[in-house]
Parts: sequence; structure tokens; C-alpha cells
Amino acid sequence: MSTVIKIRGIKRDFPLGQEVVKVLKGIDLDINQGEYVALMGPSGSGKSTLMNLLGCLDTPTDGSYILNGQDVSNLTDDELADIRNKEIGFVFQTFNLLPRTTALENVALPMIYAGASKGARSKRAEEVLTDVGLADRMDHKPNQLSGGQRQRVAVGRALVNKPSIILADEPTGNLDSKTSLEIMNLFDEIHASGNTVILVTHEEDIAAHAHRVIRLKDGMIESDTRTK
Repeated sequence: MSTVIKIRGIKRDFPLGQEVVKVLKGIDLDINQGEYVALMGPSGSGKSTLMNLLGCLDTPTDGSYILNGQDVSNLTDDELADIRNKEIGFVFQTFNLLPRTTALENVALPMIYAGASKGARSKRAEEVLTDVGLADRMDHKPNQLSGGQRQRVAVGRALVNKPSIILADEPTGNLDSKTSLEIMNLFDEIHASGNTVILVTHEEDIAAHAHRVIRLKDGMIESDTRTK
């Protein structure tokens, strides 16, 4: 099994006035292709900072990050954006959908940046929306969809470029328990189809879907447990 994420000695400091806040204090982490990982920890533990680094939304102060064999620790913003678009699908708590565009157009958006033709974009977006159970909602705008349906659109958008990694930040944070379970079942299916899935959550029942739980505390890995 190949390693998709290899992190060594990752530190992330943030200047705060005259002081420097050390949020990540030297993290080593390997995640293999096809793993299903939950990142947990209290507020201030560094889990969101770590996720931003894993997602190439930020670069470390120190240490190395090898993503699919490429060192991404010191890339420019443009290079990071390119890698994000190809390698990583994001799902956020707040959905982050464009309000005036249809579900189909929202899902197709990452393919525009990837340079795909309009025909290819529509075909792939239709496939993905069908996969996430929204074949009959493609022409609906976000305000015409329930919270669960909006999150399905967001999941579809994350999948559209066939990324190697799906990163989900509190993906059920704005959903009721029944809808949360439906979305988590969707993540289980995505994992079963071969994707590497990394969830950030503070909810134990959500983390229970993962096969490995990594707990952070004070900017360090406190525990790393395989559960399945």
C-alpha cells in the first residue's frame, strides 16, 4: 500500500503581536492510500491547522510534507492551488456553495480550473451528482435544497476531479443527527470505493466511522489508534 501523506517534523508558528504562538510542535505522520482517518482534539489542539497543512491551504514553518511523492512544503501559492485542485477534495461544515448557481454548476466548478471542456464538465458532474443521490436535483440552486442535500452537492464537488484524498472539516456540524448519519454513510461509500478519507471532527460518533483515530493535544499527536 502506498503512502499518500508523509509528514516529518511539521511545525507551524503564528506571530501574535510581539509573541510567537507555536500551534504545531513537531508532528510526524504517515497516511496510506485508502485509509479512513479521523483527526480529533479539543479547540486549540492544532487539528484545524494540521488540516490546512494537509490540504495545502497553508505551508509549515518547519518540517517536510510529501504528498504523493512530491515535497509540497515550500511550494508557491499557485503551485499549491494546482495541487489542491488535482489531489484534494474538500468538504466544509458550511458547504461553501455558490448561491446563484445550480447543483450541477457548483459540482463542475473545480473542473473549470482543471481546464476541462464544457461537455466533459457536465458529463462528469452529472455522474457525481447521481452517485451522491441527487440525480433529480441537478438544476436546483442551494436555497432550494435541504442542508443534507447541500452537503451532498459539496461532497460531489469534492469528488469531481477524482482526487486521491478527501478532506472533510466537521462535515456534519450543521446537520441534524438523521442527516448526519446519511452523510457519514456517503463517506463510508466513498472510502469503500478506494478514496483516502480524512475527517476533522470533535464528535465521537462521527469519528467511529473512521478506521483510524488520531488525537491531537497541545500541538502534538497524543494517540494514534487503529479501530477497524
